[in-house]
Amino acid sequence: MHIPDGFLSPQTYLPAYAVAAGAWAWAAKGLRAQLDETMVPRLAVLTALSYVLGIIMVPIPGGTSGHVLGVAILALAFGVRAAFVAYSLVLLLQSLLFGAGGITSLAVNALAMGLIGAGAAVAVRKLLARFGDTASIAIAAWVSVMLPGIIVALVLGMQPLIAQNAEGTPLFFPFGLSITLPAVLIPHIFIGIGEAVLTVLVWRYVRARNWVTI
Repeated sequence: MHIPDGFLSPQTYLPAYAVAAGAWAWAAKGLRAQLDETMVPRLAVLTALSYVLGIIMVPIPGGTSGHVLGVAILALAFGVRAAFVAYSLVLLLQSLLFGAGGITSLAVNALAMGLIGAGAAVAVRKLLARFGDTASIAIAAWVSVMLPGIIVALVLGMQPLIAQNAEGTPLFFPFGLSITLPAVLIPHIFIGIGEAVLTVLVWRYVRARNWVTI
């Protein structure tokens, strides 16, 4: 699901960076009071897990790739702010060290996967909590993959409409929504199932050790 450099127009990634800057400031401000000597190493462990999961990428037709995120467990254990900051760092390191995603697209990737993915996981978990931990967490994790997938597909699919040359040829990503939506979402239905299973297993581990802070 990482969007690489060269796929997004400046008309897309510059406003995204402006939005992301505000979101990072919001997350960092609230997180500062939350971090302590107990939470930091636990957050680091799950962030490292997300980092490893995110570099195992499966190519997807339509110009992007898919992978398990790991953002749901970060959000469910530590909250949206912590998950957003941690996953933004994961994306930055992946782009710098492995070329997984780009610097120009970092803001879009972070907002889609780190912020919206985390927020969706927490919201769905609370909404479905009455159905029990396994069901609510599994569905929350699945949604945390699918919703960012929809956003990434929409952002990519709109690029031909946003930036064209005088002849109408797309200057950046060349495929429209009719290609990006099915190309991204169909594989992520199955990736989301894997995310759900993994998140439930990790959740049971962290809950048994009282790592959950929300």
